Amino acid sequence: MTDPVSEWHRLAGSHVLLDGFHALKHAVRFGAEVPVAVTADRAAALALADELAPDVRGTLDALLTEVPETTYASLVPRPHPTAVAALAVRPARETQLARLAHTPRTAPVVVLDDPRNLGNAGAVIRLAAGFGATGVVTTGTLDPWHPTVVRGGAGLHFATAVERLAVAELPAGPVFALDPEGDDLRGVELPDDALLAFGSERRGLSAGLRARADHLLSLPMRPQVSSYNLATSVAMTLYHWSCGAHGAP
Repeated sequence: MTDPVSEWHRLAGSHVLLDGFHALKHAVRFGAEVPVAVTADRAAALALADELAPDVRGTLDALLTEVPETTYASLVPRPHPTAVAALAVRPARETQLARLAHTPRTAPVVVLDDPRNLGNAGAVIRLAAGFGATGVVTTGTLDPWHPTVVRGGAGLHFATAVERLAVAELPAGPVFALDPEGDDLRGVELPDDALLAFGSERRGLSAGLRARADHLLSLPMRPQVSSYNLATSVAMTLYHWSCGAHGAP
């Protein structure tokens, strides 16, 4: 049997860190390949599985190896309250790009234009997975598979397509970009093949993305309120799309 700690050190530089029970649960649930998983308390982790994820309990039972707490803590940047961590194989870029480019799409692609906050990017990916979005694309320098982003996304990167692209490389489809000067979102029906674009937390839309946009939209907001959090803006927009797509009131 391969020593899990040695295997961890061998794979850590090339694999995705799943930080915490929920990240591992979601990754397994959505088909991630997980070569190594450790915990400082196997009984507690499996009790969580019994309570929260009985559908993957058997898989987690086979995957998880208990290690001393000090060993677990040495493998992760910041110990998680559930004392669980794993490494997963990152989906091939070609596979992700094919998912993003496939038409006809039945759900939008979320585009984060040069985002800066890793936690916000993770929260958006979690939202996109929850709404069944086709994927999340980032432009700029932020790596959407950074461990902090994956932690914020609770492992739901494996439930949707996540990639970094230049504006010129975005998948086909009408671009609806959020901007304070745009038309009120509530008066616009968002098509399933839309690219829903959101500017960076501080600078808004880049010139390149603005030029690529087919429609500028704004969110309803009380006067004198500056802005919404990025994840809140994405949630409002995806909810609006879902109401139109599924006939909700």
